[in-house]
Amino acid sequence: MKKSTKPERTAIVTGGAGFIGVHLVKALADEGYDVHVIDNLISGKKEAVDRRATLHVVDITDLKALKEVFEAVPEVDFVFHLACRPRVQFSIDFPRETNDVNITGTLNMLVAARDAGAKRVVYSASSSAYGDQPTLPLVETMPTAPQSPYGLQKYVGELYTKMFSSVYGLPTVSLRYFNVYGPGQDPNGSYAQAIPKFLDQKKLGVPITITGDGEQRRDCTHVSDVVRANILAATSPNVGKGEAINIGGGKDYSMNEVAKLIGGPVQYIPARLEPRNTRAGVALAKKLLGWEPKVSLEQGLAELKKLLKIS
Repeated sequence: MKKSTKPERTAIVTGGAGFIGVHLVKALADEGYDVHVIDNLISGKKEAVDRRATLHVVDITDLKALKEVFEAVPEVDFVFHLACRPRVQFSIDFPRETNDVNITGTLNMLVAARDAGAKRVVYSASSSAYGDQPTLPLVETMPTAPQSPYGLQKYVGELYTKMFSSVYGLPTVSLRYFNVYGPGQDPNGSYAQAIPKFLDQKKLGVPITITGDGEQRRDCTHVSDVVRANILAATSPNVGKGEAINIGGGKDYSMNEVAKLIGGPVQYIPARLEPRNTRAGVALAKKLLGWEPKVSLEQGLAELKKLLKIS
């Protein structure tokens, strides 16, 4: 096999042992990147990290340790910042702990990236920054209105990345994800996301638990589409000044519809604090990144059911 003459580029992926991170690290390694993963392995899985990547077991709240990793990498091309303490309800229960990671940890990453001369930072933001809006689709020109500590914290991260572009000249871009799902997602725990939890309940033969009346609508985005958006955001000449860009499926489904696609009996449990409806407007992503979603929810769920051997 002829060896590729493509120059090797370096990528640092924080949270690279987590759900989205594992998929992104593999894709980067496939493209010939020298990949360095930073993860504290609290929720990430060491064994899931691609063996072609270098794993650094470091917590992003430790600035000294974080900077040591950045300084050890000869030349930092791209930083993909996925590390966070996710989930809306978890942030409501533990606002201080999530703040330490989601805000202080993000600031630490930006300082380390700036000092290392990184060519661009791609920040994993969240659609929870929008909160509840009177109209759909949600577009980037809408005022933000986060309803939870998590939504606020992720939005503050956006503001920090934009500020590091304007004040320090560090190229940055923020991607606002909408309900990412796909292979390898953890279905366990009180704070698990709906789709992996629904699939796990179906596999176990127990009722699918839906919060509230199930008519809340969500835009669901396949992880492969999110990975592709990250790589495009790192390399696009059209971004780098702190732009915030929606990355979503562009179509919304009620939780009742999602449960019906999976199949089986359902059980309704008390509602929780969350936006009623979300749907991403993805015109800006198409314009700036040349990106649009490729995997529909129907296709993505069918593939997951086959992978998990769910009939």
